[in-house]
Amino acid sequence: MNQMSKITEVDPITLQVVRGAFETIAEEMGHVLYRMSFSSIIRESQDLGAGLFDTDFNTLCESESTPMHIGSIPGYLRGIAETLEDGEWYEGDAVVHNHPYHGSSHTPDLAIVVPVFFQGRLVGFAGNTAHHVDIGAATPGLIIDVPDVYAEGMLFAGTKLYRKGEPNNAMWNYIRRNSRAAGQLVADIEAQIASARLGARRFVELLEKYGEKTVFGAANQLMDYAERMTRQRISEIPDGDYTAEGWLDDDGRTRDQRLKVKVTVRVRGDEVEVDLTGSADQTPTAYNVPFEGSTKVAAYAGFRKLLLDAATSAARVPSNEGSFRPIKVTAPLGSIFNPRAPASAEARFTQCNRMIDLIIRALAPVMPEQVIAGSSASISFAAYSGVRPSGDYWVFLEVNEGAYGGRPRSDGPDSIDNLMANTRNNPLEDLAMHIPMICDRYELRDDAPPGAGEFRGGIGVVKAQRVLTPAFITHESERHTDAPWGIFGGQDGAVGRCTISNPSKSEQEQEMHSKFSGLSVGADDVMTYYSPNGGGYGNPLNRAPRKVLEDVLDGFCTLKDAREVYGVAIDLEAETVDLAATEKLRLAMQRQN
Repeated sequence: MNQMSKITEVDPITLQVVRGAFETIAEEMGHVLYRMSFSSIIRESQDLGAGLFDTDFNTLCESESTPMHIGSIPGYLRGIAETLEDGEWYEGDAVVHNHPYHGSSHTPDLAIVVPVFFQGRLVGFAGNTAHHVDIGAATPGLIIDVPDVYAEGMLFAGTKLYRKGEPNNAMWNYIRRNSRAAGQLVADIEAQIASARLGARRFVELLEKYGEKTVFGAANQLMDYAERMTRQRISEIPDGDYTAEGWLDDDGRTRDQRLKVKVTVRVRGDEVEVDLTGSADQTPTAYNVPFEGSTKVAAYAGFRKLLLDAATSAARVPSNEGSFRPIKVTAPLGSIFNPRAPASAEARFTQCNRMIDLIIRALAPVMPEQVIAGSSASISFAAYSGVRPSGDYWVFLEVNEGAYGGRPRSDGPDSIDNLMANTRNNPLEDLAMHIPMICDRYELRDDAPPGAGEFRGGIGVVKAQRVLTPAFITHESERHTDAPWGIFGGQDGAVGRCTISNPSKSEQEQEMHSKFSGLSVGADDVMTYYSPNGGGYGNPLNRAPRKVLEDVLDGFCTLKDAREVYGVAIDLEAETVDLAATEKLRLAMQRQN
């Protein structure tokens, strides 16, 4: 923490002005990054984070891009401090870092950090992270079934791409020669550098305008405010230990062995601990979670959702270090959430989502008005790739939507990103313009119902992608065996599915595991993904009959389920509810229960 700020009390008006400046800088950094990038995962999906940090690596502000990155960069900064080339920061430096055992979230998320100097002194950092399309790993784009971290591709630890403003040409050439999508990778890193340099320049302008004492005094007051608000919300939860368990499908190799996730939430006064003791041991594949850069960040995201939701809070709490301070995370070394080096840990995202899902489930009995039922709580992250006639690779990364569980006062949102993300979908026109693929189907899932409840679960997405040439597919997903849970009388949702088929051939479609690596497919083969449907909230017999009718007319509920699950009698020809018959039917069902 900046020492001179400790004696500086900033008045409320100036405090809000500096807060607005911080938030604007972070957002501008994010905008520059995704608008300058070439790969669709950054340019369209906006899988990135950006912000400013002090010399103690506290987050001063961070872009509201995607929660998977918020709170992760301090881990990168601590890792850079351990590994920094030369051991010193100089004006004009730009460092790249992605080592999962030195603080990164996972290897494809490259961080670019530049130092901020003011009046000749190092006063902070501007940095960002972004997911890159290919960093030369064992399989194009994504990896799952690999033996160790060295198979994840290029590992950077405190590596300077610029030193005192001069490019490290040897390192740039190394990057160009070790990626299947070198043009995109280099261009996207350059976009990150431009974004970080802009942030550093804006930080200096802020210091010049208001003075170092005022700016850092305001930063520390804002962190203290975020901490105070987080502690206040935690203190509203009754003290106790709250536990929930779930199961992951497999590790991507050993198909008959599910992996346990156990979450214990310990609330003591205004502090909380997320203890993952009892979860599965680390796996021999990449299906592990870097502790500093991902496990801890997932806990932060979970409690921000529960306690600091901007839509339900009287005041918006800034995204800074203060909101992380009251939250402790524990995971035994050697477990899936805290692997020992050199275990691979690239395919880490579905576990983070399930961890948040179980935090919500554990706290449901004491926070019934704040929680939701079980969500898809996974991710469909697919890497499609192939070789062009020129010999060059094409690589495409796609994130598919899921669904949330039913909520205390409304249905779960349909076709929405998963709990720790808000990445955007990739326009289908952009897909067809750049790579040999066509989307055959993209709509709400209608082959399985969402979890029934007074407020039903959200409906997932179904997307069918057809490759036009021979290609390779790696798919990271989850929840093919453990359905999203219903709550307070609501029913469970539906598990996910993934199939491979070819409409021009007579063979039946092939049911796939939730995750698979480097699958070779032929021209016109189609991968179809069905995301899980959310669980229901509350007794289905309390659901408004009109809503049941709407779901029947939309094809998301059958006439049989309307009658047998919801107790609603529908005249399909007239498209109306028989209210008298419905009341009689529900009374009979309530007596049976």
